[in-house]
Amino acid sequence: MRLSVVDQCPVPAGSTAADALRNTIDLAQRAERLGYTRYWLAEHHATGTFACPAPEIMVGQVAAATSTIRVGSGGVLLPHYSPLKVAESFRVLHALYPGRIDLGIGRGLGGSPLDREGVGAFALQRQRKGEHPQDDIGEQLIELIAFLNEGFPPQHPFSRVLVTPRMPGAPDLWLLGSTGWSADAAAQLGLPYAAAHFIHPPETRRSIEHYFANFKPSPFLDAPQALVAPAVICADSQAEAERLYASQRYMRALSALPAPDPAENGPVPSPEDAIERLGRLQTPPPREESEWPRVFLGAPEQVRDGLEKMAAALKVHELMLITVVHDHRARVRSYELVADAFGLEPPSA
Repeated sequence: MRLSVVDQCPVPAGSTAADALRNTIDLAQRAERLGYTRYWLAEHHATGTFACPAPEIMVGQVAAATSTIRVGSGGVLLPHYSPLKVAESFRVLHALYPGRIDLGIGRGLGGSPLDREGVGAFALQRQRKGEHPQDDIGEQLIELIAFLNEGFPPQHPFSRVLVTPRMPGAPDLWLLGSTGWSADAAAQLGLPYAAAHFIHPPETRRSIEHYFANFKPSPFLDAPQALVAPAVICADSQAEAERLYASQRYMRALSALPAPDPAENGPVPSPEDAIERLGRLQTPPPREESEWPRVFLGAPEQVRDGLEKMAAALKVHELMLITVVHDHRARVRSYELVADAFGLEPPSA
């Protein structure tokens, strides 16, 4: 079983966004030493909870601070951007760190869950004509693939565009998703697929099984390749994992309110503060209705057993873990405990 990391760069209450970004570098270096396979950076906008709206910058920082682990985006939110610009940015990263760069693509808007009016997403849009921007993600994906691999037919006007820097190969392209659209697109285009279980657990089995059943080989991939990204909080005891989980429970309860206070769109609260705030909320945290939990939490053996059962049921050989807690030391400890429970080995020199 391969284990990897997706990092949302959470900002702990009492710290700064700069602290959170430095925590990312520290965690990436530790993850490499522990034997994790990949380290992906998420993209979030208009929120004080997560510190990274520009994963392409942090991909370069993490790759520079490590030497063997694959580094990528989890993911770049393509609807906001020009496919050519995304291709150029990641070809620069590929030139600097050949064979180590993944370009994960998402189709979400990436605005704050408290931004109910969608102002942040509107500010990011490439085009603002009309009330609803054109949904051209399919065309964008095809363009991106062609720009990355110099794959436009001769008669296409973009075939004359020189994509730089020029060098052999390209970043590995992944499609990320929490519903069926991305799974189907990845299958039809012959690309690897990453299921964001931590975002929408009820769709995980359906999307993975659809991807495997409908995969079409491509010049990039002969056979289907998929991973699943669950949330994990692992501690030395079940009680400690439950305590750490209070911060997430509060943030999820807050996002479910019909009219949340924008002032609450801030850093990850401490467990003690979260427990106190949960007691004052009128609405309890939303209930989970899915085959597997959104967050696997507990002592190492319990977390390992749950993750192994899900991976076996879905026939996947890689899990990408996301851990959001208030204390950075507890977050590092969670990844250490999981690595030890799975018997990960550090890369050879």
